[in-house]
Amino acid sequence: MAFSHKSNPSEKKFMPQNNERLEYLGDAVLGTIVAEYLFKKYPGADEGFLTKMRSKIVKRASLNKIGEKMGLDLILTEFNQTRLSRSMLGNAVEALVGAVYLEKGYDGTKHYIIRRVLHNYVDVHELESFDDNYKSQLLEHCQKNGQTVSYKLMARYKFEKRDRFKVAVMIDGEKVATADDFNKKSAEQTASERAMQKLGILKIEQPEAA
Repeated sequence: MAFSHKSNPSEKKFMPQNNERLEYLGDAVLGTIVAEYLFKKYPGADEGFLTKMRSKIVKRASLNKIGEKMGLDLILTEFNQTRLSRSMLGNAVEALVGAVYLEKGYDGTKHYIIRRVLHNYVDVHELESFDDNYKSQLLEHCQKNGQTVSYKLMARYKFEKRDRFKVAVMIDGEKVATADDFNKKSAEQTASERAMQKLGILKIEQPEAA
């Protein structure tokens, strides 16, 4: 169930057989486990630091990368008849957490997340110094140069039965970059990242060697 996407045909019309409910549950459980993990790992850290660190770990882009490293794309291909999108990887991670929680309870799930996911696929120490708030970085850069930054919603449309947003980042009223995402704030972050790359203030990440 954790790897079955809603686009698959279901024989039960009033009981959809997909991973959306498990994804909902897993999202809440994962956030709690990561929060507790960070709380104990950094006993002297303030609330702001802990919140930022949790966000870096459980945000959609991070979960997509974790799902990819775990090889969930192979499992999703086996269980689904639809074309895979990158967002399906992060959704599957959350659904997997939800499934483990139902089978093993909180303590069992916490052990699985910390030992099998965080330790294997997340470099927490690297995240400490990594600033992924591109909106904030772009704003700071533009303020130093006497420029204004704003965001414009270019389009809102349906994709995979969900709302998707196309956002443009404007500098001094001129469009510099655009991005699409299921969440408007995420689209703004991606657009900001692309704008920084175009302005030469952020290096473009090169794909890892196989």
